[in-house]
Amino acid sequence: MGFLVLVLMVEQPMTYPDHISVFHKLHSMPKPTDSHFVLDVMIVSELRQRPAARCVEENVVYDYRKGQKTPLPPFMLDAFRKTWEAQEAEKERVEERMKDVLWAVRRVEQRTWDKEGAVEDMGGTK
Repeated sequence: MGFLVLVLMVEQPMTYPDHISVFHKLHSMPKPTDSHFVLDVMIVSELRQRPAARCVEENVVYDYRKGQKTPLPPFMLDAFRKTWEAQEAEKERVEERMKDVLWAVRRVEQRTWDKEGAVEDMGGTK
């Protein structure tokens, strides 16, 4: 493996002492002719329980003997395919769960806000 290009966007300053968790996700499924792959990265502050930074990593496979980039090896493509399929399945599961939550919120709204004479309380004083 060779080069790594990293773009960092800080979202939340971190302070000592803190611990982080780093999550990687394939940005897209690499093709057999690709010599690189892109990962989306989220760094989460465990102290604040929120993202501290987001990054994009571009990794290039490099053959140092030949002195040039080289296509991704088949074992990597296979691992990426399995990872990509797992990511897509999880995305579908989460999207279905989000629909369920939105529908539950809408039912609460219908029982409370969607009544004749209902007024939204904006927290001000009268």
